[in-house]
Amino acid sequence: MIAEKTVSKEVLQQAYSLLSTAKAMAELYEDNFKVVSKYVHATSRGHEAIQIAAGMQLLPQDYAFPYYRDDAMLLSVGMKPYDLMLQLLAKKDDPFSGGRTYYSHPSLRDEDKPKIPHQSSATGMQAIPATGVALGMQYKELVDIPHSQIEGDEMPLVLCSLGDASVTEGEIAEAFQMAALKQLPILYLVQDNGWDISANEAETRAQSAYEYAAGFHGLEAISIDGANFMESYTAIQKAIETIRKERRPILVHAKVPLLNHHTSGVRMEWYRDDLEEARSRDPYPVLRKQLLENGFSEKELDAIDADIKSTVAKDLEEAMKAEDPTPEDLFTHDFAPTPITEESGERAPADKDEVVMVDCALFAVEELMKKHKECLLYGQDVGGRLGGVFREAATLAQKFGDERVFNTPIQEAFIVGSTVGMSAVGLKPIVEVQFADYIWPGLNQLFTEVSRSCYLSNGKWPVSMILRVPIGAYGSGGPYHSSSVESVVTNIRGLKIAYPSNGADLKGLMKAAYYDPNPVVIFEHKGLYWSKVKGTEKARTTEPAEDYVLPFGKASVVQRIWPQDDKETMSIITYGMGVHWALNATKDLKEVVEVIDLRTLHPLDEETVMESVKKTKKCLVVTEEPSDNSFARALASKIQEQCFRDLDAPVMTIGSENMPAIPLNSTLEQTMIPSTEKVKRKIEELLRY
Repeated sequence: MIAEKTVSKEVLQQAYSLLSTAKAMAELYEDNFKVVSKYVHATSRGHEAIQIAAGMQLLPQDYAFPYYRDDAMLLSVGMKPYDLMLQLLAKKDDPFSGGRTYYSHPSLRDEDKPKIPHQSSATGMQAIPATGVALGMQYKELVDIPHSQIEGDEMPLVLCSLGDASVTEGEIAEAFQMAALKQLPILYLVQDNGWDISANEAETRAQSAYEYAAGFHGLEAISIDGANFMESYTAIQKAIETIRKERRPILVHAKVPLLNHHTSGVRMEWYRDDLEEARSRDPYPVLRKQLLENGFSEKELDAIDADIKSTVAKDLEEAMKAEDPTPEDLFTHDFAPTPITEESGERAPADKDEVVMVDCALFAVEELMKKHKECLLYGQDVGGRLGGVFREAATLAQKFGDERVFNTPIQEAFIVGSTVGMSAVGLKPIVEVQFADYIWPGLNQLFTEVSRSCYLSNGKWPVSMILRVPIGAYGSGGPYHSSSVESVVTNIRGLKIAYPSNGADLKGLMKAAYYDPNPVVIFEHKGLYWSKVKGTEKARTTEPAEDYVLPFGKASVVQRIWPQDDKETMSIITYGMGVHWALNATKDLKEVVEVIDLRTLHPLDEETVMESVKKTKKCLVVTEEPSDNSFARALASKIQEQCFRDLDAPVMTIGSENMPAIPLNSTLEQTMIPSTEKVKRKIEELLRY
């Protein structure tokens, strides 16, 4: 430990004021419990010393990921009690979220403070986005992209704050693994108070975070008394100096007491049997004693405390009077505005060859990487040796280097969640999971961190990323390589979702996705990649020009008919492989069946869909998913609702059989999924209705 005398009197006085403020706020909230407990909150009481020691040493170029108990840390980076109280009371001018999320759930993008991207309440989930920031910092340094803001000559770093209970989460292991593997500039600060909620460390943890970190070679760890400010300050000072210079990860395990409730809704007296012991380790009297030993008087400290208590009381009074959000405020910042709103560029240039769908995507990514140094691609097996299991990244690592196109461990959560951090530092990651079946470990990050960031940060931190997902049944892939998952993903609000049926659309949508500041999922049907499946020849297209972009939310009428009062007509609404089943099934019915290719599932081009159905009077929605409880069935319901007066038959759907998985055997697979013949029979049934 560095000698305590290295902590100056100025630092001690500032720390005491901050700790006194955090303590006074916690006590004020308790005294006004009935008023402030309308919304759940937690405070830093007992954790203040280590939080302040860390927060005081962060710079504006740094990124911080506090967790929900870190109000003392927020004070130490420059937030005022009034700012925090606006969030406590969910007020309109809450500087973090505009009243949308809980107390001490910060998101901050001020020039004079560390940057704080949004993070959720899900414990430990911030570790992956935080590590993604560090990965982004390292990448920028490797390819000479300047950091956006540097104060002095200090290199930026990331601080990720964690509770000890969260370290048992699997996603923490993914973050630690990548930080150690890549030697990333990140400080993991683990505040260990020995409790989850009512479960204590003895019943939930085989070892402390300090002991756990020893298993990650390359992740240095130290353990300190986090209730002692001077010990905490000097330990953090040394760790930060090391990370800034040596660009490697360090974990600081800080033992602290929890002196307040887990949250305002879970009271400590209900289950705690260690309160007296915890109070004996209160950091406030420890720091007060350290100031007295360094020349401060009792009178000076009492004056500081009194002034702070008066200030926080006035701040709470003012915050209570502040304006609440209006109903209209609900509907802002679900997405950041995109510059791509119209189709442009040449879709089928005369000098371009016809190419398969997978190559259209490959060429799109290559063109983007040539033009934008901020663009990078990573995932499992996309690196130079293989270039993706579908060769969808072939040659890219050789052309752009291993720092831009690289393999990750088998870590779907990290692949997805790290894009939050990459985006936060100004990069545009294109990532992929190998098969739609493997997306499930990444859903936590996709839902909690990626999709909600723009909305819950009140527009400050949209996540600009592309997630490529090979999808669908093809060639006896079996139960773990054939699934359709769009119904799950379309239920995650805050994502844009594409599902193209041909190469030109895939390239145009990929380009639009790159320039869109929001998170985009692109489903790419494996059976369409090379048009090897009979009847999918139209997935091959002339390669569009480099500047071709196709906006989201614009469906394509791939087979158009005109109003015909003397014939039974119908619309097929579909996407992906369904487009090819529909076109093949209607070769002899082109005059009476209109086919709409949605191209994007969100945003959805409702105008084109409803216009077609109102014209034809009948509708079939075709999907590869089992139709029960699906996106397709929900779409059919919406069509039924909006077109009811114009319909001559109920809106119908066709999809796979409603079985738990797609079997390996080819006969069973074909029995399971739709086909041209199955779709044709359904069309004939609906036309006869």
